Amino acid sequence: MKEIAIIGSTASGKTALSLQIAHITNSVILSLDSLCVYKDIEIASAKPTLEERGDIIHFGIDEVYPNEEFDVIKFIELYKRTKEYCLLENKNLIIVGGTGFYLKALIEGLSQGVDSKTKLDIPIDEAYELLYNLDKEYMQKIERNDRYRIEKAYAIYKQTGLCPTSYFEENPKIPVAKDLKIFEILWEKDELKKRIAKRTKIMIESGLIDEVIFLEKTYTRKPNCMASIGIVETLEYLDGKLTKEELEEKISSNTVKLAKRQNTFNKSQFTNKTSNIIEDLNSDIIKYFLL
Repeated sequence: MKEIAIIGSTASGKTALSLQIAHITNSVILSLDSLCVYKDIEIASAKPTLEERGDIIHFGIDEVYPNEEFDVIKFIELYKRTKEYCLLENKNLIIVGGTGFYLKALIEGLSQGVDSKTKLDIPIDEAYELLYNLDKEYMQKIERNDRYRIEKAYAIYKQTGLCPTSYFEENPKIPVAKDLKIFEILWEKDELKKRIAKRTKIMIESGLIDEVIFLEKTYTRKPNCMASIGIVETLEYLDGKLTKEELEEKISSNTVKLAKRQNTFNKSQFTNKTSNIIEDLNSDIIKYFLL
């Protein structure tokens, strides 16, 4: 069994490439996308349709409802379940998507022993200052508005009495995916911007607004996924804060910003990877499977 990951920014063509490769390499696909896991979020997540998936087995799509929790720990459990299936059925595995944090956790592992459900009981800025004074080395790598990572660091301190650096020294991470080859799709900035604009237009024309109306009516605005790009802007449109033209512009603009963050993360966190334009990356991946 061989397993690879295909990464790249949003709208880079990862899904289409993974399906092409899966068809000719006897592979199962595991979605590495924090929005595709949710049922009923079809357009906003840009998940492949049932027709596009065809006979390729997919994991990580439609796993939970929007009002149910899904986090990196559950993703790792999902990966283990997917790999078990692949070994049993003699399949290869393609992990594909833009949630780089999940992939990083797979490769590096997670420290055990801290309840991830601990939430901040003080304002976020106070928590950041407290942690920064205790552990400057660790906290200077975290943005002051990164609530998720600040909550994790705060949970470590509250539950163990240790600053994050000390905790991780005493509880080293254990890698989960040890033989994972990473392939990254590269695009010129202007071309990617055009692809994002085109995809945004298609999403709106395909019924994004009606989908968000349904999601809000069914699940309210409380779930974390309702703050995702595409959904949150559409809620602003429904509140009368944006025109339809402004809606399209804002989704596209925020998606471009997301793509930039994804590219920066991939560049800094995954050094051992093969990066290429999509046409050449196809042959790079096939060659790897044939080795």
